[in-house]
Amino acid sequence: MDSQTIIDALLLGLLEGLTEFIPVSSTGHILLAGHFLGFNSTGKTFEILIQLGAILAILSVYAAKLWQMLTTLPSDPKTQRFVAGILIAFLPAAIVGALAHDFIKTVLFESPRLICVMLILGGLVLLFLDKLDLKPRYGDVTNFPLSVYLKIGLFQCLAMIPGTSRSGATIVGSLLMGVEKRAAAEFSFFLAMPTMAGAFAYDLYKNRDILSAADLPVIGIGFLAAFFTALFVVRHLLDYVSRNGYALFGWWRLLVGGVGLFALMVWG
Repeated sequence: MDSQTIIDALLLGLLEGLTEFIPVSSTGHILLAGHFLGFNSTGKTFEILIQLGAILAILSVYAAKLWQMLTTLPSDPKTQRFVAGILIAFLPAAIVGALAHDFIKTVLFESPRLICVMLILGGLVLLFLDKLDLKPRYGDVTNFPLSVYLKIGLFQCLAMIPGTSRSGATIVGSLLMGVEKRAAAEFSFFLAMPTMAGAFAYDLYKNRDILSAADLPVIGIGFLAAFFTALFVVRHLLDYVSRNGYALFGWWRLLVGGVGLFALMVWG
């Protein structure tokens, strides 16, 4: 493993952690950055497997709350209902992701222009929603109607297209369903746990025959970088969106998508 590969893995890991839980598409950012850096991972697994760092970051931040849920699950109807809601929201993406896995990895992941277009479209959607006078009806993530959990889960399926953003799709869906801004971001955290863990496990299984010990150091560097940067983002994001909304992320998507398209036209 040469020094350039180490630097690339570190940069991409930092990018994963910084962008995973904000609505700008971490996968889109990593694929675009990897394209221009000339970074190639075995079976495009690096981009998925380093998400484990972000998963562990959110688990550590919510450890006390998750432990409380685990201990009260057998007896508390509210906890049981919330867990059922998360599973309901998770299932649509799990089914679509399993059925379309090969198409996503071999076609969509290989289209940087598509990623740029989706970044721009998603940015316009965020800016439009931020201007709307939406009337929140739900502020407690544990108490949405089951139908709302399902609809948010259907929105998450849009994130199969790189550049859309998993958190962005769930947040937009939540806002349209009447969820308050902070609660929309918080529910995207909870939904990320089974979704990202499932994507990690399934991608690892699908690529078990082509991964080797030589891939582990690169993945490990990306994993550690993603963990520490995601830890910072998760601890500060909810307060930020409560005060400022999502417009900043919309403008960021427009900037990255526009610069990406320009760079593709100039350098290919």
